[in-house]
Amino acid sequence: MTATTALYLLLGIPLFACPLVYLAGRLGVRSGGTAATARWLAIAAVLAAWVPFIVLVQNNQAQGELLAMVGSISLMVDGISLLLAGTVLTLGTLVLVFSLPYMRGDDGEEKYYALMPAMMGAMIGLACANDLFNLWVWFEVMAVSSYLLVAFYREEPGSLEAGVKYLVQSAVGSVLVLLGVALVFAHAKTLRLDEIAQVGFGPLGLAAGALFVVGFGVKTALVPLHTWLPDAHSQAPSGISAMLSGVVIEAGLVAMLRTLGAMPGNFSAWGALLLFFGGLNIVVGNLMALRQTQVKRMLAYSSLAHMGYMLVGFGVAIGFGLVDAAAGGFFHLINHALMKGLAFLSAGLLLYALHIAKGDHTPLLVSDLNGAAQRYPVTAFALSLAVLALGGLPPLAGFMSKWQIFAAGAETRNLAVILLVVFAALNSVLSLAYYAPLVNRLYRREPSEVVLAGLPGSRLMGVPLVALMIGVVVLGFWPALINGLTGPAASSLLHMFGGN
Repeated sequence: MTATTALYLLLGIPLFACPLVYLAGRLGVRSGGTAATARWLAIAAVLAAWVPFIVLVQNNQAQGELLAMVGSISLMVDGISLLLAGTVLTLGTLVLVFSLPYMRGDDGEEKYYALMPAMMGAMIGLACANDLFNLWVWFEVMAVSSYLLVAFYREEPGSLEAGVKYLVQSAVGSVLVLLGVALVFAHAKTLRLDEIAQVGFGPLGLAAGALFVVGFGVKTALVPLHTWLPDAHSQAPSGISAMLSGVVIEAGLVAMLRTLGAMPGNFSAWGALLLFFGGLNIVVGNLMALRQTQVKRMLAYSSLAHMGYMLVGFGVAIGFGLVDAAAGGFFHLINHALMKGLAFLSAGLLLYALHIAKGDHTPLLVSDLNGAAQRYPVTAFALSLAVLALGGLPPLAGFMSKWQIFAAGAETRNLAVILLVVFAALNSVLSLAYYAPLVNRLYRREPSEVVLAGLPGSRLMGVPLVALMIGVVVLGFWPALINGLTGPAASSLLHMFGGN
């Protein structure tokens, strides 16, 4: 299999699987059966996508960056593309396995399994896009599929409200991105990212860049463009919450970095802007998480803070040309997908056992978790491990990526950056003020009435939890294991920004 063929298959398999999965599921339901065919077709499609992905990784290691044309569409596979694609495939595969018992029997289940591969394929396409218009198209496909998944429980008023809020705010962001694309095309007469970077822009480039920051910033959940996030994360099915937090907002960040890297000018200004938003996201995310009583809303707000750590890493890399900072940012992107995926899936298993399995879609409250470890020991341990890793407890994965970002910031010897690093480190400690009480509740002696009335959890839902726990622990002890992904991604980022 050639590298170009592998790229076409990596993009095509999940997208072409979408209508097939839906039709198979509808036929099964209409014939009086279930959507079982849709479940297994979706998993088979995602597993099949791993084959071309592995081929592309091997090609990247041997020959470096790959450029391909499909008609007038320009595609590129570099370190950033492979890192995001690998993260999407890993978390998406585990979420689909988790969803088998979680979504079984739900009305419209076949739609869920059809939209999941479509959303994953769109994120991979976004990572590989090498022209602005098709980057926007992939972004929109990702957005539309995620809208429908957020509002999956359409009978629930909260779910519909979250879907509408997400739709409206993301649509505004998409319009701003399209205006930025129009500005660039009017001046540069090309939409290819590598060609745009060779054109002088001046103030017009700053205007287009600002539109991209705000437009993609909605999906990336930059404060104050984040208000859709807590509702969407808390109302969506738990597997979709894991995807939204673990890879969707990161895909928005990658789109933002791609577009800013194509805008010629003073890259240190973009680095400073990312550092500003990084600090803002960290403090707002942690302060808002402190006052939450719902578990999934707490985890959603903590995603703001972790996006802030990534922004600090990328801001230092772009502003000061430090490859270690970029590698730290990408390392934290991977770790956040694993840690937040583990947190949302373990919370989702508890939500399923305590509420959903009984037909109750009320949210999982922090107070519901009292004594949960007595009846659900593995799930309670998984949730504890996830939140402690998110809080930066050594030697888990979250500590290692945060440490790499902080060390790179200190390496700049810039007083403002060092103060920001100290501020971020103190906020990491602050996050334990809402993570530690959660763990304490799980191991209380007296279980809550909700726990006592809970139903048994599913063993199949526990399989992804075990896999994610292993990842969080192993990457904490041996972070060098993924240098093959983070190193090329960091080099690609600095190359995008002129080696600055």
